[in-house]
Amino acid sequence: MEVKIGIAPEKAIEGVGRPTDVAVGPLRDQVAQAVVRGGGRVVPVQEAEGLVWLLPGGPEPLLDALDAHPSIRWVQLPWAGVEHFKDAFTRPQTFTCAKGSFAKQVSEHALMLALACLRDLVRHARTPEWRPIDPRSLGGLSVTILGGGGIATELVALLQPFGCRIRVLRRSASPLPGADETLPVSELHAVLPTTDVLVVALALTPQTRHIVGAPELALLPPGAVLVNVARGPHVDTDALLTALDAGNLAAAGLDVTDPEPLPAGHPLWAHDRVLITSHCADSSEYVARMLCERVAENVRRFGAGEELDGLVDAEAGY
Repeated sequence: MEVKIGIAPEKAIEGVGRPTDVAVGPLRDQVAQAVVRGGGRVVPVQEAEGLVWLLPGGPEPLLDALDAHPSIRWVQLPWAGVEHFKDAFTRPQTFTCAKGSFAKQVSEHALMLALACLRDLVRHARTPEWRPIDPRSLGGLSVTILGGGGIATELVALLQPFGCRIRVLRRSASPLPGADETLPVSELHAVLPTTDVLVVALALTPQTRHIVGAPELALLPPGAVLVNVARGPHVDTDALLTALDAGNLAAAGLDVTDPEPLPAGHPLWAHDRVLITSHCADSSEYVARMLCERVAENVRRFGAGEELDGLVDAEAGY
């Protein structure tokens, strides 16, 4: 059955940024093609049954659109993290997001940051003279992944050749294939003393804000490293700096920070045990391609009456 899908914005806007940040411009045309591939027809928003929402910013314009057009039954959001849209999830519409779509590139980035931290690449890069610094190998280390979604799934697969002991902490009780242990997040404090590499890869909710703070960092063993590829507020920045300065933490690899963007002159920039990448774990081309795959598949499922991919759990907030 051909379904009627609206896209916001309704006209292409030039000056596109990263689709995860500013999902407008040429991306709108790519999404329109994905709708057609999925068996749908692009229509004005007022005629739509489903809506692909590409506008950046907060939820207010989306809430206004849903109030004005009650025929919309499904909304596809373009981001993996949708914490800013939690007010919309009390509405009767079905919401899907891009969770899991970008996991391959983000998991590669997490592995890169872990290896760079263990091999002290920041100090190597900033030393303008010959200065041998002993590296550490990832092989055989204990890796704890906070989060059990797409990034964790892909990262577990990438870690297999290194012979790591892998623990995954997640909300679901079901084991994650390839992990040596799958535990509830409540076990975090119990596993930190035997964690060499802690990777943060879970959704940001009120419960996970500052899930890594001073108490958690103090529980890590000497020489441990922290990698965050999720959201900046998962980690207490002041506590992180204190742990690094005290030598309690060997290094941190951060694709996300709090605040974000990290302002010029912030102490993290100059720290010789911190490697920062500017929330760029996935490329614009990759994000656009994977989002369009999600849109095409969900349009097909919507038309067939099947369960949609990337469903937002309104209670959990992601």
